[in-house]
Amino acid sequence: MSETPLIAPAELSALGADARLCVVDCRFVLSDPDAGRRAFGEGHLPGAVYAHLDDDLAGPVTPLSGRHPLPDPDDFAAVLGAWGIRPDTLVVAYDDASGALASRLWWMLGWVGHGRRRVLDGGIDAWRAAGLPLTTAVPSPPRAPAYPVRLQTQRVAGTEAVIEALAAAIPVLDARSRDRFLGRQEPIDPVAGHIPGSLNHPFSANLADDGRFLPAAELSARLAGLGLGEDGNAVSLCGSGVTACHTILAAAVAGLPEPRLYPGSWSEWIRDPDRPVATGQD
Repeated sequence: MSETPLIAPAELSALGADARLCVVDCRFVLSDPDAGRRAFGEGHLPGAVYAHLDDDLAGPVTPLSGRHPLPDPDDFAAVLGAWGIRPDTLVVAYDDASGALASRLWWMLGWVGHGRRRVLDGGIDAWRAAGLPLTTAVPSPPRAPAYPVRLQTQRVAGTEAVIEALAAAIPVLDARSRDRFLGRQEPIDPVAGHIPGSLNHPFSANLADDGRFLPAAELSARLAGLGLGEDGNAVSLCGSGVTACHTILAAAVAGLPEPRLYPGSWSEWIRDPDRPVATGQD
């Protein structure tokens, strides 16, 4: 039986110290880039390694890119090797933000061709609520060879592909909050609003009140209502290509084709002042 995209705390705990398991802590705070690493030092899941969004899950920012461009695939392969990840390793990502950050690693693993990838449903809060232990011990996994990348370029949509999708009435989903999408507030990027023709689906709409993902049938109904269907050509974006991965994960949980990721997202779109911007209900 194939592994589902999500894993519950009890199931993960039952795996124990499996040599073919790598647990990755993805906690991160945009306003305090060292906060996740500090939190990791104060307590994390046993055996977990730490992934820093800026250092491990993104490449250098350029004048034309968004805030979290994808890294060079070979650089990411080296990171995976340092964590001891091989093609047969089960990688479980978690965070303290209902999967908003862990889903970025989950997506990137698929991007380089890694099949065994899951997200801890409910994150570290669900782990604690289950009465499971944390540790401050930092593991030293045996280094693996640089990961043999099999790049899945069809998972990515660049700016031109987004424009083409909108022209063809293919769904382009924006995972930012409703207020940011409408341009009522913009705490991060220099321009407020959204890409004209895109649809707002905040990543929080994928979640139940306890921070876990909604049941597959409910996710399927919500996403299908936005136009996700059989072709897999939809596009997911957010502010910088991070929480957009949450929508892609939700589609996978729902059994729908995964939308393509627009890695640059809103922060890349607005780099060019000639690209249109919409606010309000446009």
